[in-house]
Amino acid sequence: MPIGKTARLLSTAISAAHVLLAQTPTFLVVRDASVFDSISGAMLPGRTVIIEGERIQAIGTPDQRVRPPRGARVIDGRGKFLIPGLIDAHAHSTYVLDFAHMTGDQIFPLFLGNGVTSIRSTGDLIVAQRLLTRYAEAHPELSPRLFLCSPLIDGDPPFHGYWGRPVTNPDKVPALIEDMAAWGATTVKLYVGTERPVGRKVIEQAHKHGLVVAGHLGKYSAQDAVADGIDCLEHIWGVFNFIFPPGPPKAGTTALERRANVDLESPIAKDLIQAIKARRVFVDPTLTVFRNMLLLADLPEYYQHPDNAAMPEPLMKYWLKYREDRMKTTFSPETLDLRRREFQKYKDLTGILYRAGVPLLAGTDTPEPFCPPGSSLHQELELLVESGLPPAAALQAATINNARVLRADGKLGSIAPGKLADMLILDANPLASIQNSRKISKVIKGGRVYDPKTLLQAVR
Repeated sequence: MPIGKTARLLSTAISAAHVLLAQTPTFLVVRDASVFDSISGAMLPGRTVIIEGERIQAIGTPDQRVRPPRGARVIDGRGKFLIPGLIDAHAHSTYVLDFAHMTGDQIFPLFLGNGVTSIRSTGDLIVAQRLLTRYAEAHPELSPRLFLCSPLIDGDPPFHGYWGRPVTNPDKVPALIEDMAAWGATTVKLYVGTERPVGRKVIEQAHKHGLVVAGHLGKYSAQDAVADGIDCLEHIWGVFNFIFPPGPPKAGTTALERRANVDLESPIAKDLIQAIKARRVFVDPTLTVFRNMLLLADLPEYYQHPDNAAMPEPLMKYWLKYREDRMKTTFSPETLDLRRREFQKYKDLTGILYRAGVPLLAGTDTPEPFCPPGSSLHQELELLVESGLPPAAALQAATINNARVLRADGKLGSIAPGKLADMLILDANPLASIQNSRKISKVIKGGRVYDPKTLLQAVR
């Protein structure tokens, strides 16, 4: 279906269901709800949140009651749980969708319908991202907030072809970073072929422009990147791949066996984790995509996950073809146990990082195969809890920590006066069970109220 027609149909459906206010009300009040404090990780009962326009004006407590302004729309929050709008710290707004012959605006309602009110694009073509930003600004009722990132800064040739930007001369970096800042990027991303001289220059120049540097690293080691001041390591691989002892594996040991049996308590692992903690480097594990890479070819609970039922047909068709090709070329049933053990190592390492005090993010790599836009962030929260994070810490990763890595915590990531009114009304307590993050009664974005079911049903 053409994009414009999809948008028109969805807007009509939303209006018909009376879930999108024709105009933002002067005041919106959510009365007597339990509010998740993403700074402390506590659930605070009996709060009344007053929203004026797109921002939170005040929050009343049981001891300091606030009276709803005259004419305000009031939502009864008794028995409900209010959390900040979720942020996906690792999403792609164009890459992968290319293979499904789709564009990012076609999947935007899936984010919003699943309570993901903001996404950080992490390595897409900058012009396409800017166009999508304009679309999101013109259609806030369909779209999450979009934070832009540079293309993949890589070696020559780039690993991902034209999606990458080859940079091998550090002298070329200042002009590149200035260009990314002019386009409105908030993050620049280093990719696997970047070597240290270029990476170090990117970090230096990006910080001069107030930009965050994220890295999916390869030739540039995590140890060197952390020492040089990188802000964020993307994927659990960003730590895992750099804790092996130097030299080749023992004779007769396969690469898969080596990974499944890596020592997470080795001196090299401890030293790297300590350096990450000391430098306050964020780590974005993106466990969902690695679970799928290792296990979806074999296990129907992943490639037939209920979340996939909401996916548009072109995207699902591409995903199924990907799985079919992967079964032919990559894994055999005989290696399933080793692959399970490798993925368990990823979760174990995530738990170690959390207990060490490393700030963790929640990202998904959506729309990589079987990482559904929006709902995969709930899968990521579940995997973070399986890795040893309390539900409150998993929610902090998806809210305040993600806002901090975007340097947007002054307006997003927590429910507080002066911040943008991006929040979710849940029917059950997510601190009792992280699965309750899915029980979304209403999505509030910029002070406007949406019915998640209408958004999800309209994207087919």
